[in-house]
Amino acid sequence: MLENQTQTDPPPVTTPAPAKTYKVIPLRHPWRWITAALMLVVLGFVGRAFLAANIDYSVVVKYLTSVGILEGVRNTLVLLLASMGVGLVLGVLTAVMRQSPNPVLRWVGGGYVWLFRGTPLLVQLLIWFNLSIIFENFAIPGLFSIPMNTLMTPFVAALLGLGINEGAYISEIVRGGILSVDHGQREAASAIGMSRAKTMRRIVLPQAMRVIVPPLGNEFIACLKFTSLAYTISYSELLHSANKIYTANFKVIELLFTAALWYIALTTIFSLFQQLLEDRLSRGIPGAKTGFLDRLRRNLSLRRAS
Repeated sequence: MLENQTQTDPPPVTTPAPAKTYKVIPLRHPWRWITAALMLVVLGFVGRAFLAANIDYSVVVKYLTSVGILEGVRNTLVLLLASMGVGLVLGVLTAVMRQSPNPVLRWVGGGYVWLFRGTPLLVQLLIWFNLSIIFENFAIPGLFSIPMNTLMTPFVAALLGLGINEGAYISEIVRGGILSVDHGQREAASAIGMSRAKTMRRIVLPQAMRVIVPPLGNEFIACLKFTSLAYTISYSELLHSANKIYTANFKVIELLFTAALWYIALTTIFSLFQQLLEDRLSRGIPGAKTGFLDRLRRNLSLRRAS
């Protein structure tokens, strides 16, 4: 009985030791404050220099909405959209060619990228604009013939120069997106009888878009600024329009500031659209950041519910 009783007795209760309290000391970052102070000092000196300079800032604001500047903005946007359209078509075709099992297509695609990435954009624009030195006429035998000087206007030269150059860079962006899709996806599509073209169109490219869009958006913004190079071949884009105005009134720095403000405004707008598109494509991906519009809708719905 005593043995059974001792076996069934509960173990003695032990009181846990009191938990130690620790004082949390935030980590100090003195160099951050020093760096911020130095940046403020530098910005103060730069701002003072701009304020003390002989610059009429009212002229900057005045010409922001002038007819000549707005026409330049319109021409810049037309050239930008047309060039990116040409670049997208050429880029996707070249990327697909470089993934082809046909060696001729791979060599042609690789040669195109090698040539147009290896030469400066400004040189390409000047060659296109002076193409009449090489070809006097553009002709299709039996159909029509037109002098190259008549055909190769500043807009056409700028469109070909920017579009074909962008196509070489976009092809590498698209090729990187295609390579990011697991090869098993193509094997599975081939196993169910899908052709290579249909697999690329229905399986690979839609999945690659999430990888393609961020660098493609950066290339779009870069192309916006590259349109200013068309100034050298007398295309009436934004910088050329500013140049025509300050040649007449000698307000050089004011008109350059006006053009710069327009470039900054357009870049900001396109960056916002790029962010919205990235948020849209990243839906349903684990670890992806919630987009601004999604956060706004959720906050508004919570307020209505409360």
